[in-house]
Amino acid sequence: MSRDYYELLGVSRDAGADELKKAYRRLAMQYHPDRNSAPDAEQRFKEVTEAWEVLRDPGKRELYDRYGEAGVRRGGGGEAPFTGFGNFSDAFDVFMREFGGGGFGDLFGGAGGANQPHRGSTLKVSVSITLEEAAEGAKRSLRVSVLEECGRCGATGAEPGTTTETCDTCRGAGEVRMVQRSMLGQFVSVRPCGACDGEGIRIAAACGDCGRTGRVRAVRSIDIEIPAGISSDDYLKLRGRGNAGPRGGPPGDLIVHVEVEPHERFERKGDDLLLDLPVTFAQAALGVEMEVPTILGQARLTVPPGIQAGQVLRLREQGMPRLRAAGRGDQLVRVHAWTPSRLSRRQREILESLREVEDAPPEPRRGEDPSFWERVKAAFTA
Repeated sequence: MSRDYYELLGVSRDAGADELKKAYRRLAMQYHPDRNSAPDAEQRFKEVTEAWEVLRDPGKRELYDRYGEAGVRRGGGGEAPFTGFGNFSDAFDVFMREFGGGGFGDLFGGAGGANQPHRGSTLKVSVSITLEEAAEGAKRSLRVSVLEECGRCGATGAEPGTTTETCDTCRGAGEVRMVQRSMLGQFVSVRPCGACDGEGIRIAAACGDCGRTGRVRAVRSIDIEIPAGISSDDYLKLRGRGNAGPRGGPPGDLIVHVEVEPHERFERKGDDLLLDLPVTFAQAALGVEMEVPTILGQARLTVPPGIQAGQVLRLREQGMPRLRAAGRGDQLVRVHAWTPSRLSRRQREILESLREVEDAPPEPRRGEDPSFWERVKAAFTA
């Protein structure tokens, strides 16, 4: 069911950036499951975060204002499709990006510290695919260098048989705070604890394999499935496949950026594909039915009599599949009149006879005969 993002945030459709941000922060704090035990709190948190993520971005907001939620999910105008949040952690990542500078504990009244598990870092890799693979979907097996939990010490960083102690300087927080008073008021500065290097614990003997980090470098083979309809600069997010967190913390994510290689025949325009098609003068003047290549194979195209160079014909549903949506784009066929560079005697005689009876081309008038590129642009925006 379609939702009104403006109603979700409780703002008018002409709300400015500051008003949007204040509304989102208020509602996110209200519905965060750590503060709200209602059964639908998590779902409401994701909904207001999705509304914020769309309306804060001018490009996505313009798409939403024009086409609604379906327009944002399809993308266009340089904007990648927005698919919402599959789980709570995706929405929470957005919230922390906007308001998490002081840490989760500071936002919700907790006492966060370095002795709590820290999430591992996100890894980024790139993969290249052909346009045909983008149209049909593809599979890849990647070899990725990652940090994994140290098996020797169980990710504690301490040599087996030795112990760890809570740092008595920071009391396990990993940071120390200094309060300074001045004429302007009280200032609080926070810096990593120097006694434990910000870790909150002291290790008597470091692990011989990981050197007290709790992680070791390894090469992992990861199989990925690339969905049909993906385009360059889209990415796949593999949750929990990144670096392991320090001292047993949860792993980060793996971001796979996809690059679609240029095609020798087709030019991609969103979900549409453009094909340049040369035809002879006779075919252009008399019309012709012919087979043309598509990303799916072959399709029958009718070239109408009297077609002009640069005119674009449309083959419905012969383009790229829409990412995470039903249907396909179209294939646009841009017609070019081919002029032979060499003529046989018979061809020359026929063309000489034609020249004697053919009409002169009409004089173009401003506004009546759009230029070549204007016709192409009009075809893409139709």
